[in-house]
Amino acid sequence: MPKSEFEFTASASVPPTPCDPPIEGLSEQILSRDSESDAVTRILTFQPGTDTSPNGVLTHDFWEEVFIFEGSFVDLRLGREFKAGDWATRPPGMEHGPWRSEHGARMFEVRYYQDRGPRP
Repeated sequence: MPKSEFEFTASASVPPTPCDPPIEGLSEQILSRDSESDAVTRILTFQPGTDTSPNGVLTHDFWEEVFIFEGSFVDLRLGREFKAGDWATRPPGMEHGPWRSEHGARMFEVRYYQDRGPRP
């Protein structure tokens, strides 16, 4: 089923749930999901002290667009800190992470699959 239609809704009304695989201090609020394509819009929250090193470097088969709207974290592979106002667009297969957030962070994220067929 495609993503549901919503008018403005308080994001606080969506309960946070552990991410998969679970990392202590890391949670997500799924704002919308298309069960057919698995496209997802979510808020990802790092509590202070969260370290995603157990997950290692990530890659996936979907596009991911991320905007940090609160806090900061350090990309341990790149040795760089990213903070509120920074954004990323990651195509399928792009390596990223792991991260550590000393003071916590919150991100808005959209994940989707793109058909690479011919364009009209």
